[in-house]
Amino acid sequence: MQELRTFGRYLRAKFKRRVKKIPLGLEGFTCPNIDGTVARGGCTFCENESFSPNLARSKRFFLNPQSKENPLLQRQLLQITTQYRKTMAHYQQLGYQAFLAYFQAFTNTYAPLSTLQRLYEHALAQPNCVGLSIGTRSDSVTEELLDYLVELDREWEVWIEYGIQSVFDETLQRINRGHDVASVKEWIEKTKERGLRVCGHLIFGLPGETREMMLASVAKAVEWGCDAIKIHPLYVVKNTALAIDYQKGRFTPISQEEYIQTLVEAIKLLPPQMIIQRVTAGIGDESLLAPAWCANKNSQLKAIRQALKGAGYLY
Repeated sequence: MQELRTFGRYLRAKFKRRVKKIPLGLEGFTCPNIDGTVARGGCTFCENESFSPNLARSKRFFLNPQSKENPLLQRQLLQITTQYRKTMAHYQQLGYQAFLAYFQAFTNTYAPLSTLQRLYEHALAQPNCVGLSIGTRSDSVTEELLDYLVELDREWEVWIEYGIQSVFDETLQRINRGHDVASVKEWIEKTKERGLRVCGHLIFGLPGETREMMLASVAKAVEWGCDAIKIHPLYVVKNTALAIDYQKGRFTPISQEEYIQTLVEAIKLLPPQMIIQRVTAGIGDESLLAPAWCANKNSQLKAIRQALKGAGYLY
């Protein structure tokens, strides 16, 4: 039985204690395919203000790399402190002793470098923080930012999480991603050239994709040098363009059986040293439209563990 190199096992081996990510979501962050820089409306699976009256009425301030000022900075710093410490207290009760500040929501490099420096360093100053994990897109990273992260990485554990989703341009166009595959390849490779750690995000079940295409995306993530991988199924939530396609019969979500079979084949493509950060995801509230099996993550994980065990893997 081969024990898979999960993120938890990797972190415990490195830090000799239990380490957990603390997700952060800060006001003022958005994406270049939401604000019109490269597209509007965001990815088809993301909540879209065109379909959500509450979002559409919002007149909030949003950052971009050309912003001359950040009137939200003090609120963002407070949000980091509040979110981090509340979640830390919960995880400490579960036996975790150290933490990574995970900038998760939207595109967390899509702001002036001066703002990013204040936010990242404030997160690193939180109690028991050993590093950062930064979720972003390949069209929202600069050479200057990477050079700065290299400096942070001398003392801290720094990860950049790139949303790859698929390595097929037709799929990226179909989901309104706003960039092409060449952009993803270029910036992952530039990031790796600097010695930074990269986690690649992939989605199985994207519109029009076959199992062969999903596995090809996994193979490219390996080829490009990703240190870790996250995989999850595409699920449909309310207030999205994808929800309209689903309701009109133009999109059929991936079944649990197909997802798990594809996932097992994907695991077989990974080199032993590759870290697996995630093998599924779901949402257990009323915003989920389909597939129903994505509502219960625990049952998903149970079925996935059983399938991987049958293939000779311990997750």
